[in-house]
Amino acid sequence: MLFAIGVALGLTLYHAAFGFTGAYRRAILEKDISGISAQLIMLAAAMLLFAPTLAVGNAFGQNLTGAVAPVSVSMVFGALIFGIGMQLAGGCGSGTLFTAGGGNLRMVLVLTFFCAGGFWATFDLPWWRELPGIGDVALGERLGWGPAILVQMAALLVVYGSLRLAGADNKRPLGWATGFTWHQLLRGPWPLLFAAGALALLNWATLLIAGHPWSITWAFTLWGAKAAVALGWDPTTSDFWADGFPSAALARPLLADVTSVMDIGILFGAFIAASLAGRVAPSIRVPFTSLLAAAVGGLLLGYGARLAYGCNIGAFFSGVASTSLHGWAWIVAAIIGNVFGVRLQPLFRLHKTES
Repeated sequence: MLFAIGVALGLTLYHAAFGFTGAYRRAILEKDISGISAQLIMLAAAMLLFAPTLAVGNAFGQNLTGAVAPVSVSMVFGALIFGIGMQLAGGCGSGTLFTAGGGNLRMVLVLTFFCAGGFWATFDLPWWRELPGIGDVALGERLGWGPAILVQMAALLVVYGSLRLAGADNKRPLGWATGFTWHQLLRGPWPLLFAAGALALLNWATLLIAGHPWSITWAFTLWGAKAAVALGWDPTTSDFWADGFPSAALARPLLADVTSVMDIGILFGAFIAASLAGRVAPSIRVPFTSLLAAAVGGLLLGYGARLAYGCNIGAFFSGVASTSLHGWAWIVAAIIGNVFGVRLQPLFRLHKTES
């Protein structure tokens, strides 16, 4: 069931080109907030779905846990460098998967270094987690689910209103520009609002079935560790990998890991979508500077995600939907990182962001 949800996520992300990296870049350079508006609606829908479910706390005989993580110096720094990596790599957590699945060979390189960066960070985590922080803050538990949702809805309205006052606008259509057709449903493109609702529903379905919200980047870290083991690395030499959940995950088959199964589903779903759209045409002609940016960006994405307890999906989308303060802290730091990343793009002769 989770693999099927992953396939649906891949189809949705690809057909709607629902990326975070490109949305932030267009907002920064062109004051086009179409992508951000869709994200705000997606967050609002997810919050309304998550709140009553998390308030009950169980479904189908299992306990449900929101995406709640500590707010700390290391978390904020991780989100900051993740934001820089987004613009250099040309994708985020979800963006890397759906563009790689759609046949973009450069993003396969990003994914490789994403895995390497996440694995690298596990060796440094003990030092990072000694830095100051305020711990977990779940607004739903602190304020009550009703007040927490009202506060977060107000925050979304303030964000949108502030962007409009700053002169930004929705420069692309959010709905069906020419009306719904079955041909468009199969081959795309899908409107941003349709994708926003679908992603909120699919994240909620993940919560109900997996017991926790949608996440992406843990699998990349695990894939990096499994590759290292295959090359002869001994996981008992690492405090992170020697015990607890990481040790158990490393010992199990890859398809026994929920996040890995869903990520593979996203890759497969994006490939199906690209095939239906007739856009599977891998190109090996990529400038060296772009490949270098892909490698550096991928490392920053992987390292940053491990410090920040996830990416734009696991930390931001699922975090805010779970009323976790770390989700809000993540996006503030990541947006600042995106601003820096956009300014660094000319150094690598990058002219556009794909996701």
